[in-house]
Amino acid sequence: MENSTAYRETDVIVIGGGATGAGTLRDLALRGLRCLLLERFDIATGATGRNHGLLHSGSRYAVTDSESARECIEENQILRRISRHCVEPTDGLFLTLPEDDLAYQSQFIAACQQAGINAQAIDPQEALRLEPAANPQLIGAVRVPDGTVDPFRLTTANMMDACEHGAEVLTYHEVLGLIRQGDRVTGVRVFDHKQQRTLDLYAQVVINAAGIWGQRIAEYADLRVRMFPAKGALLILCHRINNIVINRCRKPADADILVPGDTISLIGTTSTRVDYDQIDNMSVTPQEVEILMREGAKLAPMMAQTRILRAYAGVRPLVASDNDPSGRSVSRGIVLLDHASRDGLEGFVTITGGKLMTYRLMAEWVTDKVCEKLGHSARCTTAERPLPGSSSASTQQPAAATSGTRAFSAPLRGSAIYRHGDRATRVLSGEYADSSLVCECEAVTAGEVRYAVEALKVNNLIDLRRRTRVGMGTCQGELCACRAAGLLCKLGQSTPPQALAQLSQFLNERWKGVRPIAWGNALRESEFTSWVYQGLCGLSIEDQQEEQHAV
Repeated sequence: MENSTAYRETDVIVIGGGATGAGTLRDLALRGLRCLLLERFDIATGATGRNHGLLHSGSRYAVTDSESARECIEENQILRRISRHCVEPTDGLFLTLPEDDLAYQSQFIAACQQAGINAQAIDPQEALRLEPAANPQLIGAVRVPDGTVDPFRLTTANMMDACEHGAEVLTYHEVLGLIRQGDRVTGVRVFDHKQQRTLDLYAQVVINAAGIWGQRIAEYADLRVRMFPAKGALLILCHRINNIVINRCRKPADADILVPGDTISLIGTTSTRVDYDQIDNMSVTPQEVEILMREGAKLAPMMAQTRILRAYAGVRPLVASDNDPSGRSVSRGIVLLDHASRDGLEGFVTITGGKLMTYRLMAEWVTDKVCEKLGHSARCTTAERPLPGSSSASTQQPAAATSGTRAFSAPLRGSAIYRHGDRATRVLSGEYADSSLVCECEAVTAGEVRYAVEALKVNNLIDLRRRTRVGMGTCQGELCACRAAGLLCKLGQSTPPQALAQLSQFLNERWKGVRPIAWGNALRESEFTSWVYQGLCGLSIEDQQEEQHAV
C-alpha cells in the first residue's frame, strides 16, 4: 500500500453512493458547486439496492406517520415526472382479508386522504378484475397511486446527471477517517481499492450520506449518531405474478407487500432488530423465508406454487428514537444534522433516515444547508429537471431510439428503451456485434454492456449486474455470467485472470441469495450451475482466492 501523497480540494465531499448520496451530488452539481462522491464499494450496494422497489404513495404510513406519508405522495408525483424510465405506474391495492378488521379500512382511507393521497374503496370483485392474482377471499379493497421504481436505474441516472454537470464519482474508495483542524472538518482520508493507495481529499463541507453506516462515519469525528439497525428480508419470485402492487390493509407487519418489478415479483418485508456490528453480514434465515412464503400466499395464493428465485436482506437506515424491538414504530422521517449547531463541529453535516422515495427531498434539504454555509444562493431544480433517460415526452418509444437499429429485433429494442429511456440510442448502435445477446433472461445485449462500460462506471462483473440486470433473471447467471465476463475482457475492462476471479465472485454472490431457498427446482438449478462452471469449465474456489486483489 502506498503512503498518502495525493492532495485534492473541492467545495463539497459526499460520503455514500446510495440514492441519497447520488441525489445530493446531483443537486450540488446542478447548483454549480464543485463536488465529488465517495463510495467504498459500488453504487446502490446498501439499503438502496436491497429494498422492494416500491414507488410509495405514502399509504402504508398514513395511519402511523402522516408526515412521512405526505412526503411520499409529493415525491411520488415528482419521480413520475423526472424519472419516467425508472418508474412503472402500476397503482396499488390494499386488501382486507377475512382475518383482518374491516373497520380499519375506513380509518386507513381517512388518513390517506388527510395526507393528500387519493385512496378510494372499490368493490372486491373490481379489485380481482384489476389484479387476478389477488386473494379471491378478500372482503375489502382500496386503490392507491402506488408504483414501482428501479433503485439501481434511479441511482445511476442521478450519478450520470451529476457527472455531466461537473461532479466526480469515486467508487471503491473507502473512508478511513475525517481530517480535522480544531473544531472544523476539512476533508476525508480514503483508501483507493483500485490503485491500492491512500488519499487525502479536502473540502469546505463534508456530507455524511452513508445511511446505516453513517454512525461509523460520525464516530470518526467523535460524534454520536445512534442508528437503529432493522433488517428487512425479501424473496424474489421467478416470474411476475402480479401487475399491480398488492398490500395488506392492516397495521404494518411482516410480508404485507407483493411488488411487481421488471420481470419478477417480490414479497417483503420482515423487520428484525440486529446488532450494529452485524450490518455488513446480513443473511436470510429459514424462519424469515417461512414467514414471507406463508403470509405472501395470503395476498396472492398462486405464490404458494411459484418458484422462489432468491432471498436477500437489507438494513433500514432508521435513527433510534424509542425502545421498539422491531423498529416498525421508529419514524421513517428525514433527519438532517448540522453538527456545527448540534456538536460545535463546523464543516460536517449528516443526512439520514427517510426512505428511497424521499431521496430527492433529503438531497434538497442537505444541499440547502450546504449552500447556506457556503453563502451560495442557487436554488434547487431537481424536482423540475428530468433525469438522463427521461428527457423525452415518452420514454417508451422515443423516435431516435428506433431509427438505424435494424440489427436489433423489436424485443431487444424494447428492453433497451425500457431500461435506458431516451438514452437507448447509445445502446442501439446498429452494429450487428452489439445486437448479440449476453443475457437471455433479461434481454441484455453486447451493446448494452459496451454502453455500461463506457458511460456507467462499471468496474467489474457485479457492477455490470446493477447497471444492466445481467444475471438477475431466472438462470441467476448460469447462462450469461461467462459471456459477460468474457465481454468485459474484450472491452478492456479486465484481464483474463481478473475476469476469472470476478466470475467466481459473481457466482458465489448469486449462490448466497439462492442458499436460503435451496430446495426443489432452485436447488436443481444451482447444482446444474455448479456442474457447468466447476465440472465443464473447471472453475474452482482457488481461482477466486488467487485473484482477490482484482476489483
